[in-house]
Amino acid sequence: MKRFTLIITLIGIALASWAQVSFKVSAPRSVQAGERFAITYILRNADEAPSQPKVTQTPGITMLYGPSTTTSVSQVVTNGKMVSSSRIEYTYFYKAENPGKYSVGEASITVAGKRYTTSPVTMAVVAGSFSDRLQPSAQDNSSNTQRQPVDIYDIDTQSADRPVESNDVFVRIILSKPSAYEQEAIECTIKLYTKYQISSFFPTLQPSFDGFLIQELDIQPTLNEEEEYRGSRYMTAVLKKCIIFPQKSGKLTINSGNYDIKVVQYNNVNMGFFTVRDPQEREIKVKSNSASVDVKQLPFPQPEGFSGAVGSFTADTRLVGNTFRTNDAASLIYTIKGTGNIKYIKEPVIDFPDEFEQYTPKSDIQAEVSGQNVTGTMSVEYTFVPQSVGDFKIGGSKFIYFNPVSKEYVTIDTPSYNIKVAKGAGSTTSDTDRKDIESKNTDILHIYTGEKNPSQTHTLVVEKWWYWMLYIIGILIVTATSTIYSRKMKLASDVTGSRMAKANKTAKRHLRTAEKFAASGEDEKFYEEILRALWGYISDKLSIPVSQLTRQNVSEKLHAAGVDDQITTPLISIIDTCEMARYTPQKSDDEMHHIYNEAMKTINAMENTKIRK
Repeated sequence: MKRFTLIITLIGIALASWAQVSFKVSAPRSVQAGERFAITYILRNADEAPSQPKVTQTPGITMLYGPSTTTSVSQVVTNGKMVSSSRIEYTYFYKAENPGKYSVGEASITVAGKRYTTSPVTMAVVAGSFSDRLQPSAQDNSSNTQRQPVDIYDIDTQSADRPVESNDVFVRIILSKPSAYEQEAIECTIKLYTKYQISSFFPTLQPSFDGFLIQELDIQPTLNEEEEYRGSRYMTAVLKKCIIFPQKSGKLTINSGNYDIKVVQYNNVNMGFFTVRDPQEREIKVKSNSASVDVKQLPFPQPEGFSGAVGSFTADTRLVGNTFRTNDAASLIYTIKGTGNIKYIKEPVIDFPDEFEQYTPKSDIQAEVSGQNVTGTMSVEYTFVPQSVGDFKIGGSKFIYFNPVSKEYVTIDTPSYNIKVAKGAGSTTSDTDRKDIESKNTDILHIYTGEKNPSQTHTLVVEKWWYWMLYIIGILIVTATSTIYSRKMKLASDVTGSRMAKANKTAKRHLRTAEKFAASGEDEKFYEEILRALWGYISDKLSIPVSQLTRQNVSEKLHAAGVDDQITTPLISIIDTCEMARYTPQKSDDEMHHIYNEAMKTINAMENTKIRK
């Protein structure tokens, strides 16, 4: 009986002590230098809300963050009596860089007006850790030995205490060929390589494609492809892929881009009896490489009629309809198919008779990236209206392109068409019919039976004022007609002059097309059409092929032609804006409307400028 009573007494004492308020510290006895570790302060059985712990700072040990708080409650029933206990843990994370022995000072907390303190504890910071002894190949940096390289499948090598090297995360600009001809297609790929997980990726400066026209692919970057590069494994993501067309000869360089990247590394946190891995983000700045391509000039002499097409193409024409009548519209379809810079080919020039009224050609280009090039079809519809009856010939055209594979110019002859035009239903009386009617009315006249006493006085016609007035007007009409005819014949024989005369009309047609693309929400086609209008206008106005115009030299060319800088500067700005819009976020309708108005304003200003030849 006495023994039973003793046991009950001891249990009561234990429960009483278990329910008392206490504040203790739990710290590891030994940690590795440079390793993160945790010190936990434990508060038991606080009946009221405690104050925030006050922790003494220990020289040589740096507090990283804390506290991390966890709360738990336990209940025990003994002899029908329930005893409750609470536990609050305050965990702080530290780091010690230098080996040695350290004394962790006391910490204090206040509960119900009473202050509780912990006892100081001593801990050792050593140069090695338990994990190091398990992996002797992974040694501390202070020993100046080589660490195990970062591996994409081994997070033990991705610890937060090591710097992110340039060969761990980088961005490459990859070109499909080191050299090419002007206007020849080159595939450009911008790819991310990383041995770490990526939590955030933001481009602060996109690579610059000065001297190139770009056909961009629509891709969604995903970090899910593994690739071996220079003996190491990486996870990769294609950030951008496009087909670029160099616009001038020489060495062209794609300037590097800048990126802000957050990678995930891991801290080994010593919890005393075990170690946990704590993921941490580290922000780094990455700069891609620059890439250069040697651009060869197209062979000289260039054939007459060559307009800059480079690749491999076929060309054909067809007339729509079999019968032709005056005042009835008909059309000729010109089709170019192939692979190369098809989106930048100029509309061919067709030789129509002067008796035909011509409308502005309508062009449609359907192109897509195929492999490392662009393949598609360009269709141009020429609408004409015969104005006279008779036999006419629509002249054939020569389509000339440069084949970079065979390194020679290829000429494709399209057929000419002999057509017979009949009188249409809406035609007026012909000249022959009119002459027949006039001759019938003047052949035999009736005898005049009127007054037989004619006046003896009369005045010569040359003495009338209106005679000389008509004479002067006739001379002016003949002079004007002769001048207009001479100018027309000169323009017809002068291809360059004809292009200059039609430059404004052609550019504004492209601008109207761009306006339609903007209204339908086709942003990319809008900017392409604005660029086509500006480059084509400058090419026609200066009589320089588009392939020889670049952002760098267009200012010099315009200045040499007498164009003021007040016109040149906005023109270059519009070109830069349209080029950048291909790989920047979507522009607003107001911005596109502003670009359209600026382009129209610039072209009108150049029209009022006299161009020096």
